[in-house]
Formats: sequence, C-alpha cells, structure tokens
Amino acid sequence: MRLILSLVILLSLPANPLTAESIAETDNTDVSSADWPWWRGPNRNGIASPDQHPPLEWDESRNVLWKAKLTGRGHGSATVVGDRIFLATADNDAKKQAVVCLEKQTGRQLWETVIHEGGFPDAKDKRSGGNEKASLASSTVACDGTFVFINFLNNKAIFTTALTLDGKQMWQTKITNYVVHQGYGSSPAIYEGLVIVSGDNKGGGAIAGLDRATGKIVWKRERPSKPNYASPTIVKINGHDQLLFTGCDLVTSLDPLTGEQLWEFEGATTECVTTTITDGHRIFTSGGYPKNHISAVAADGSGTVVWENNIRTYVPSMLSKDGLLYAVMDAGIATCLNSETGKEVWKGRLAGTFSSSPILVGERIYVTNEEGTTFVIAAGSDGFRKLATNQLGESVFATPTICGGRIYTRVAKMEQGMRQEYLYCLGEK
Repeated sequence: MRLILSLVILLSLPANPLTAESIAETDNTDVSSADWPWWRGPNRNGIASPDQHPPLEWDESRNVLWKAKLTGRGHGSATVVGDRIFLATADNDAKKQAVVCLEKQTGRQLWETVIHEGGFPDAKDKRSGGNEKASLASSTVACDGTFVFINFLNNKAIFTTALTLDGKQMWQTKITNYVVHQGYGSSPAIYEGLVIVSGDNKGGGAIAGLDRATGKIVWKRERPSKPNYASPTIVKINGHDQLLFTGCDLVTSLDPLTGEQLWEFEGATTECVTTTITDGHRIFTSGGYPKNHISAVAADGSGTVVWENNIRTYVPSMLSKDGLLYAVMDAGIATCLNSETGKEVWKGRLAGTFSSSPILVGERIYVTNEEGTTFVIAAGSDGFRKLATNQLGESVFATPTICGGRIYTRVAKMEQGMRQEYLYCLGEK
C-alpha cells in the first residue's frame, strides 16, 4: 500500500477563528450509559450495554410494549436520550424532511419539526440518480443531551441542522454540494464541542467539524470527487482519539478536534457504507464496489494490510469483541473471523438480504433482514448457533436500537395498499 501524504486543508473559518482549546472547553455532553445517543450507540461500535435483558422472542402480539405510527419514510435508527426518542423522516408526497420526537415510555409524539420543505430530487430526472433502497432520511439523529443534530440531502446539497430538545431550530449549516449517485446516509458524530459531518460525492465532497452551539465551521477538509456513504466515527487507539473515515479508495485518520490529518493510505474500496471499527490494534474496513472486501489494516498508520478477503459485507457494519470479528453479509450469511489472522471461526446461513447492521448485547447478536425477520445468534467462538427467529412487519432497513432492556425497531408494513412505517418498542412484559 502506498502511503499518501497530504496537507491539511482548513476552509471556511469564521472571522474570529475558534480554537481547539475553546471548543474542548464547551464540551457539555449530557448522556448516560443507558442512552443510545447516536449512530451505532454510545461507544460508536454497535455494542450495547451488557447489563440489560432485551427480549429474545417477539411478534406482533408478544413483548410489544407500544408501537408508534410514523409519517413518511426513513432508514435512520432511533436515538434515545433520557425520556425522549428522536427519528428523522421524509414525506415524499408532502416533500418534507423532519425530525420527530416521541415519549420513551408510551411512544406518544411530543413534537415534529420540519427541517426542509421542497428541494427533493426529481424522481423523473435520471441524472438525479439514487437507489431504490435509499430514503431521504437515512441519517441517524445525534443528541448531546442539549441539542439534536441531523444531516439531510436537500436541494442538491448536504445540510446539518441543530434543534433544541423541544424541537426549536437553533442553526443550519450547508456542508457541501452533493451529486446523487446511490443516495445519502452519513450520520453526524459528536466529539467534545463539535459535531462532525461528511458528504462524500461524485462532485467533490467534504468532512467538517462544526461548533455544536453555533453551527460555525471550525475545520473543513475537501474530499475526492468519488461517491461514498460511510459515516465518520471516533475511536481511541493507543490512548489517543482518532476520527476514522473510509471510502474513496482511502483509509483516513484525522484529529477530530482540529481536522489535522494523522495518516492516510490506500486501503479501502471506492464506495463504502459500513462504519469503521477497531480492536485497538487493527482497523477493520469493508466495501462492495468496485470489489468486495473485508480487510484489517494496522492501526499505527503504517498502511500495512494485516489480512484481507473477498467477503461482501457492503452495507451492514461489523462488530469486534474479544479477538473476534463478526460480520453479516448482504446476502444473509453470518460469519465470525479471528480478528488477528482473518481466519474463519464459523459461519452460518440466515435468510434474506440485509441492510441493517448487527447489535451485540452481552452474548447475543441481533440482526434484522430487509423482510423484517430478526435473527438472534450466539456470540463467541463455539460455532454458529441461532437462538431465535422473530418476524415483525414486512420491510426493515433501519438498524435496531437496544438500550434499557428494550429494543426500538423501525418497521414498515403494507396497509390498504400503502407503505406505513412504525416504531416498535419491544421489551419483556
């Protein structure tokens, strides 16, 4: 692999530039371990708190605590902070993109704030691109306990918007123009006083750190003119926080507070969807275009590829724990690999096609296919063991949220010939 050196590009700084020190001093994140405050959960890795007991089995009548009817369509997960749940949604008929807030205990809608009205891609214009599996609300809301942050593709650009917990819009910032290829689904990441957002696309995208309180761009880096769909994520390696980002044929590490490049090398495919994870020694990437791959690259920035295979795990993100790497292929095969060597520990066939990512809770992995079937399989090295199979609804693209012993799953079903979405709250009765 060829190590690529590049200069830090700092763009769009405010007239009185904010400093890393001043941003760090504004960190007032108020979320708990019982919350699910952003994409992939509190630790950004799809691993839920092990000291909880979500249900193993359910259906339309068993272990359903409540269900809430949702307007429009969205593929973002439920964000749970305190006594509230936040979801992004898009109504294609009304041409509105919104954030909805529900009461956690009952599912009652507390408010809905329209973020954009109009500005939707023209479905009749083939140049607008898009994928039939995409939605215009595929990002997952991030919440720091004070504000709610969401990314939307609208009017051929990516915008990040901040709301109060009561749904009042505080600010909105344009991140980059956007040329649609397959769609857009990158979720915001919160780090200290920043919200970090991205918008890779064929027209030339960007990744940026915004002041959470004002929306001002603190740092911004240009990206290659290539389509890509990954979300930025922050991991700790050797005691230091790194902002990891894959896609556009690169694996990139930035200082999350300043945007300064730590290292970058060729080690991923062009189009990536999954969110990068690490075991502290290796960084695991996957992609599906132009080639299928899972790879482990050294976390020291040397560009060393430790191992690589041709497994197609394009959309569902992976899990890493206790020396094992778990992946669910798009085509419905679950596999467990030795994270140090890449050797197969076990694999087993599920059923259907997967866009949702797996969630690990203790010794159980929960994963849902596009037809609404959730499989619960055993974690560990003792072979493939399917613990339960549960059916709910007819269509699922969103990853379930699991916290406080409950599962929040976004499900669609056909009612009177129309697609209708619900958020289900599942728990032991």
